[in-house]
Amino acid sequence: QVQLAESGGGLVQPGGSLRLSCAASGNTSSIPYIDWFRRTATHQHEREWVAQITARGTTFYADTVQGRFTISRNDLQNTVTLQMNNLKPDDTGVYYCTTSISHSHYWGQGTQVTVSS
Repeated sequence: QVQLAESGGGLVQPGGSLRLSCAASGNTSSIPYIDWFRRTATHQHEREWVAQITARGTTFYADTVQGRFTISRNDLQNTVTLQMNNLKPDDTGVYYCTTSISHSHYWGQGTQVTVSS
């Protein structure tokens, strides 16, 4: 069993930055990767994949955030961070961290990000 909890969302102006955190607890040594997804106005029915970091630290990004977002991990604190720079109004949404272990899916409760002037 793994529990995930997001934090760090908020209101920011276009061009601004936010740092989201995903805190993992439970059987964290079994986590193969952490994904960030988001639900936005253009992806209301299906969450949009944003980025991934594997247990080895390999990272992947969606084209829409490449060059603006950076995903990283701190294994001592069991956290994964999503640094978001040059935010745009289209980035507004609820951000979730998630993982899958042995066909079981784990999601956090989500954190709201609002990009608006």
